Order: sequence, then structure tokens, then C-alpha cells
Amino acid sequence: MAVSTTLRTIYVGNKSLDSGIAEMEELPVPQNIKISNITCDSFKICWDMDPKARERITHYFIDLNKKENKNANKFKHKDVPTKLVAKAVPLPMTVRGHWFLSPRTEYSVAVQTASKQGDGDYAVSEWSEIIEFCTADYSSVHLTQLLEKAEGIAGRMLRFSDFYRNQHQEYFDHAREAQNNKMLPSVKDNSGSHGSPISGKLEGIFFSCNTEFNTGKPPQDSPYGRFRFQVPAEALFNRNTNLYFADFYCMYTAYHYVILVIAPKGSPGDEFCKQRLPALDIASNRFLTCTEDGDGRLAFHHAQDVILEVISTDPVDLSLGTVAEISGQQVMSLSTVNAKKDPSCKTCNISVGR
Repeated sequence: MAVSTTLRTIYVGNKSLDSGIAEMEELPVPQNIKISNITCDSFKICWDMDPKARERITHYFIDLNKKENKNANKFKHKDVPTKLVAKAVPLPMTVRGHWFLSPRTEYSVAVQTASKQGDGDYAVSEWSEIIEFCTADYSSVHLTQLLEKAEGIAGRMLRFSDFYRNQHQEYFDHAREAQNNKMLPSVKDNSGSHGSPISGKLEGIFFSCNTEFNTGKPPQDSPYGRFRFQVPAEALFNRNTNLYFADFYCMYTAYHYVILVIAPKGSPGDEFCKQRLPALDIASNRFLTCTEDGDGRLAFHHAQDVILEVISTDPVDLSLGTVAEISGQQVMSLSTVNAKKDPSCKTCNISVGR
């Protein structure tokens, strides 16, 4: 059975932790290191070891390093890391703690066995081989925590009638000429929370639906281009679609963004989201609703106090809406392309790695 342990961080500056460690008796070097049960902020580690030496082992030294440069395959200098010291417990051992691990991040790990001596020094083994692994995306538990935080600031609901997508004219020309008049899904970028399970994986098309408070219409400014495709909300969001919560983040500003996914029921996008994202009731949630008026027509509302980024997972035919030039400015500072989440914001961060 796995045993969790609280790990203590020793900050050694430019001095190796190994200095001052006694070389008293030979201890077994951990062999055949195995990493399993990897989450966004924890993992299990075990290794093979001579059972005859177990009684002499009092502690494990774990050298856990974040991969600094993926392209160069470069790690921190092994003699100047932050090392973790854990009491010797039955293996496998669970290493967890958001102050150590971040989601979707590559790490290296090596292990020593140690025996604490009467004078407080340690006898240690040689370091094991170095093993590399990558932490996972946010789990459903973490996404539910993000969802609850987002619900807390969503604000009252405002009525709207259209989704819209801003782009350059060349984008729409290409859709007409090379894509049979369709906007096609593309892989989501790495904007938002680092642990989001849709980044770099889910294919979709980004739409907006926020309106100006005083006019009830879409804003005329855009960070993405001066041309806008506008489509009736019912064409994308209706009783035949499912709705999912995907992310909540900010970019060092007062504005907070919520990413939602709308997917036709039974579509590949829907199946992807069912396995990874919290589902929302389309008629009753704090962000984006589709309900039925007394006369049987559909009515749509969006949250006032967050900026919604809505991903539609299926191709969208331009014939469903209209393309026209907007009158406002192209405000590039509002772009969320590959935007990094503010890791210090208490409103939109949860208690796991960034």
C-alpha cells in the first residue's frame, strides 16, 4: 500500500547538501526507479533495493528538478538543487505538494538512501539513475475547484442573441476559397491555466458573446482583426449541444476569462469533453444559458462580470451568419493568444501548481 509522506525542503544555495555528510557505511543504491500514478501535483515512486539493508536505512534523499530547457534537454546542476528529505517508509511512496510540482511540466528525479548517524550527519549511497517524467493535466477535482471560483464572480446574466468571431479578412477569404465556405476547428493554444486539459489537444473555433452593458450589442473593438463573423446563437447553442466548463484565468489585469466548450451531442468534441471537463446544464448555470421563452422561442444569456471565450468543436459554415467590417479599433493588448495566467491571483488560482 502506498504511503504518503510530507517532504521537507532544504535550501542549500551554492553549497551542496552532500557536504558534511559522513561516509561511514555503504548503503544500497536504489535500482530500477519507477514512477507511477502521476497527477498534476503528485506522483508515486518506488525502486528495487537489497532487503538486507533496509534496517540501516532511515531516510531517502530525492533530487527532484524541473526541466529547465526542453529544447536543450538541460537540467539544473545536480549538486545544487532543492533536495527533498523523507523518512524511509514502505514503497511505493507518494510525493505530493503544490509547492513542488506544477501541471504539464517535465521533471527529472534521482534517489539516494541514507542512514542518520548519532551526530546528526548522514551516511548515504550513491545517486540512482536519473528518471524523467511529465506531470499530468488538472483532474476533474481541480477543474471543479476552478469552476466554483469562477461561479463566485460571474455576476448577473445579460441577454444576447449572437455569437461572433473576429479575424482578418484573409481568414474569411481562405475559408471561402479553400475550405468550402467553412471555418474549420484548430487545436487550442496554450493560453489560460497551465494544467488545462484542452490546451494543445481540443480542436475548436473560438467565439465571443459578451455584449456592451449600455447597448446590449457586441463591442466594436477587437484584438483579432477588423472583420467579424456574426451568427445567431441558436445555430451553435441549442438543445442538441452539450456545454462544458474548461478554464478560468486572468492575465495580470482586473479582467477574468472563462473558457466554455459547446459540442453537438455525440460528436468527437463532445466525447473528448465528457472524459475531461465538468458538464454544465445549458438552461441553468452561471455563465451561458439557453432557455425557452413562453412563446417557445430560445433565449440566451451570458454572465456580465467575466469575459467568455466559447469554443465550438464542429466546423461552422459561413452561410449561417454574416461577415462585416467593424468600426472600432484593433486593440492588440486584449489578445489572449498563448496568454499566461497570473500565478499570484487569488481569485482564479487553486491550490495546485500553476
